[in-house]
Parts: sequence; C-alpha cells; structure tokens
Amino acid sequence: MGRTLRALAVLVAAVLVACVPLVVTSPFYLQIYTFAGLNALVVVGLALLFGYAGQISLGHAAFVGIGAYTCAYCTVTLHLPWLVAIVAAGALSGAGGLILALPSLRLKGHYLAMATLGFGQLMSLVFVEAVGVTGGVNGRGGIPFPSLGPVVLRSAASLFWLVWAFVAVAVIVAYNLTSARPGRAMRAVHGSELGAQASGVDIVSVKVRTFVLSALLAGLSGALYAGVVGFVSPSSFTLTTSIGFVAMTVLGGSGSLTGPLAAAVLLTFVQYLDSLIPGLPQAAASKLQTYQQDIYGLAIVLVVVLAPRGLAGAWRRRRKGVGTA
Repeated sequence: MGRTLRALAVLVAAVLVACVPLVVTSPFYLQIYTFAGLNALVVVGLALLFGYAGQISLGHAAFVGIGAYTCAYCTVTLHLPWLVAIVAAGALSGAGGLILALPSLRLKGHYLAMATLGFGQLMSLVFVEAVGVTGGVNGRGGIPFPSLGPVVLRSAASLFWLVWAFVAVAVIVAYNLTSARPGRAMRAVHGSELGAQASGVDIVSVKVRTFVLSALLAGLSGALYAGVVGFVSPSSFTLTTSIGFVAMTVLGGSGSLTGPLAAAVLLTFVQYLDSLIPGLPQAAASKLQTYQQDIYGLAIVLVVVLAPRGLAGAWRRRRKGVGTA
C-alpha cells in the first residue's frame, strides 16, 4: 500500500510540474523554474553519490562545465546536431567522473572531498586557459537552442518541458537503481565498507559506477544549460556552484531522492526571491542574494546539527510520530 501511495504521489507531482507552463505564462518565471530543473538534475546524481553511496564531491560544477562546453563546441564549432552534442556531453562528463573516481578509490571522508575539490579547481583553470575550446574568460556564446530533428525548442515553455523531462527520466532511473540490488549495495557501502566487502559487495564497482552516473547527469545538466542560456563562461562553474549543489543534497537528506529534489528547487528560488515574492523590499532581497552562500553554509550546519537526515528524515520522523499518535 505504501509503495502504491508513493507511486501515486510521484505521478501527481509529475502532472503538476508538467502543467506549470499552462498556468505560468511569464517567460522569466518559466526560466527560473527551468534553472531549478537544471539544478535538480545535478542533485539527483549527487543524491545517489552522497546520500546513498556515502561519497562526497566538491567538484561537481566541473562536470557541469564539461557538459556545457562540450555541447557548445560541438554545436558552434563542429556544427553537429544538438542530440549528438548532448550525448557527447554526457559521455565526456561520465569519462571525467571515471578518471576522478579511479585514483580516489582509496580515499574517503575529507580526503575524498579534498580530491574532488582539487579536480574542480583544476577544471576551472582549464576552462579559463583552453581559449580555443572554451573562449577563456570571455566565455563562448552563440550556442543554438536545443533541437529535436527539425523542431527547434525556442519558447520558454518548451525549454521547461525539455529540462524537466530529463529530470523525470533521471529520477525514474535513480529510483529503480535504489529500489533494487544496486541500491542495497550503495547503502551497504555507505554504512560500512568493511561490512559490505564481507557480504560480497564489489566496493570498487559500486563507487565507480555511482560516480560515473553522477558525473554524467551533471554533464547533461550543463549541456541543457548551454542550450537554454546560449552562453557559457568559467564564472558559472566555480567552487561556489559546487558548494551550492552539496547544500541542496545535504538539506534534502541522505537515503532519499524527493528530499534533495525539493531542496534543489527551494534553494534555487532563494536567488530570485525579489521576483517570486510580491512586495518583498528590494533591500531585503539584495541582502539575501548577497549572503546566498552564507545561507547555504548555515543550512548545511543546521541540518548536520538539528536534522542529520535532512528534510526527508524529518518528514519520515513526523510520519512515524503521527502514525503512533
């Protein structure tokens, strides 16, 4: 019965999201919701990596950048179809995840965090110095809109549906993984690597596959971002961006997909509170945007101290409390 209710809730949520462009006609608001979907796509991968497999990453903005620049280079310079470009972006980002995962297999905790941090900083330097591919500090513009064959997706509504369609597919794949044997293996690795190994779990395979899938989803988000915005620059793929993704995942909670998704949407909206909340003083909105990263950091600290399992864990405890009342 519980599984049926969860499936029904997911279906209702999907229908509500799909109906957003039918209710919201403002291109600006639709773009905000599209950005929320782009962040959600990255967070789905991080939820698998951090929330289920217990592997931290402070360099996921680098994979987003790899996907964005790959899509831009393929469409602008090589004049390849958008579908080919986005496949290349996902493949190259996944390859980057593999390259990072293999030497990091013996690392965990803050050592793994430092390794991913170093990778992110290295890629930030590459984005600036590889002028022929990335355009350097000036970035790369003129990126065409996404297209499906002869159909070019130019409108804000079509871009919204495209991005959230990718999110929906990612959630379905992630849910199937976490509900089956791979999910149990990830939880075992998260709980105790020695215990998982003693139970016959291939720890190396679990870590590498999860890292590659997480990097691939981040690369797809980057490729979609390039098509939605039409311009990419190194300033979009910094350590600050990576910390934002981690904050969304931690706030959402470990061992959950819906929690991080909700947190990704909520924290994305923080950047646009002056537009989303009518009557909000401009000074207050400016302060919130100025201290956005501080808000992310404070959210992580409060979650770690007060609700270690995040929004999802708090919701589970509340349901159990109501059930026993």
